[in-house]
Amino acid sequence: MITAKPALSDQYLNSLYPVSIQEHARLHWTPLPVARKAALFLAGTDQSIVLDIGSGVGKFCLGAAAYAPDTYFFGVEQRKELVEHANAAKKELRINNVTFLHANFTQINLAMFDHFYFYNAFYENLSSADKIDDTIAYSSELYRYYTAYLYTELRKKPSGTRLCTLCGSEDQIPPEFQEIGSFMDDLLKFWIKL
Repeated sequence: MITAKPALSDQYLNSLYPVSIQEHARLHWTPLPVARKAALFLAGTDQSIVLDIGSGVGKFCLGAAAYAPDTYFFGVEQRKELVEHANAAKKELRINNVTFLHANFTQINLAMFDHFYFYNAFYENLSSADKIDDTIAYSSELYRYYTAYLYTELRKKPSGTRLCTLCGSEDQIPPEFQEIGSFMDDLLKFWIKL
């Protein structure tokens, strides 16, 4: 069952982070209306397990988990400091259906997850992109590697796998995934694997 916690707002959630993190909210953190739409789609059946690839400070997972309490959300993020901020916000919100992993998404077994959320975390590797910080390596080679890796892993997923992309590139999505809807002038897209 999908429910919303009325006190949850972008302003409140952003306030849980330090100012240096709040400054990235507009460009790098998922707005709650998007998290709600994605949660409604990704929740699928009860007990679904959703992975947010490149979860940053956890805003998508926290918002989605509040809207879909019967779904379990994992966020994977390679910056330890951002995972620490995500866990602090989780503790403050007392949300129990979320876990944040400190890892590169290529280091975890994607077969463990039913559905995926992807707010084009690879884009930072392109030279024109605004970057969150300088704590990780960036390169166009990494962009291509991550894109190819995600594409290959998505092809392995079973029929019925759901995917939400925000500001994604269609070259990251295998042809077996059919777009079934969109939101925000096609910035948020909903996909199902046939």
